[in-house]
Amino acid sequence: QVQLAESGGGLVQPGGSLRLSCAVSGSIANINAMGWYRQAPGRQRELVATITSGGITDYVDSVKGRFTISREYAKNILYLQMNSLKPEDTAVYYCTRGSQYSSGYESEFWGQGTQVTVSS
Repeated sequence: QVQLAESGGGLVQPGGSLRLSCAVSGSIANINAMGWYRQAPGRQRELVATITSGGITDYVDSVKGRFTISREYAKNILYLQMNSLKPEDTAVYYCTRGSQYSSGYESEFWGQGTQVTVSS
């Protein structure tokens, strides 16, 4: 059974940084693609960042230049480094495992989510 477990969320001031981690059961080397979603209260779920098995990354425009998705094969961990955080980044962030198609990323398995709150 695929298991994804996020950690690293919390409260941070605007302009601050957080690094989210996602521990993945099994080898991430065999996964086609992974991604981070977020959902804020009253807003639609949003795909924030993706990374393919070949290392190709993609980001929603609102986080480009501030967020970085990466993975560590030795530990089977997916990361999301978030810098220059803004109040509008406040949301529950979800780690997902899925596949990258020509039409875009499709998630298949989800973690339980971790809360990120950006506030002074």
